[in-house]
Amino acid sequence: MEQIKELESARLHLRPWRDTDLYEFAAMCADPQVMRYFPAPLSRLESAALIGRIRGHFAEYGYGLWALERKDTGAFIGFTGLMNVSFEAPFTPAVEIGWRLAPEHWGLGYASEAAWAALRCAFDRLALDQVVSFTSQVNLPSQKVMQAIGMQHDPHGGFEHPRLPESDPLRPHVLYRITRAQWLETLHG
Repeated sequence: MEQIKELESARLHLRPWRDTDLYEFAAMCADPQVMRYFPAPLSRLESAALIGRIRGHFAEYGYGLWALERKDTGAFIGFTGLMNVSFEAPFTPAVEIGWRLAPEHWGLGYASEAAWAALRCAFDRLALDQVVSFTSQVNLPSQKVMQAIGMQHDPHGGFEHPRLPESDPLRPHVLYRITRAQWLETLHG
């Protein structure tokens, strides 16, 4: 399958992962603030394994989570992209849009900007009918990005994340969706 290696937005380059990204990526994933809506911060080895899984997804499906780089400085700032949901839920099979940015790049609109580029790829190049996103009920910053890119909260789509223990306060998740028609309406409406 042909890989979609790169995307661009006004200020960002969504690109393939480089081995040199590991240092900054591992530091970001070890930051408790960045990982507060995930079960735990990641070790350097776990971060390297995640990059390996992302590269494997690209090899198998042609798309995935792109490394995110600022055009003005060339700085690695996180990732944004599309992944097939890897667990069973009432809304699967599905393609998820997701992002994770280093805290010094929060609040500047980078997550939304990169997500727009990923949605454009999903609907224009991959011809997907729908993209989903989900997060813990308490992760309001990610929900704000979902809303900013035109995704709609599915009030009946909430679920308990199957990979988290029943006692985990992060287990209850909200689901957002956007269809190709909704995306086109957001662009032209």
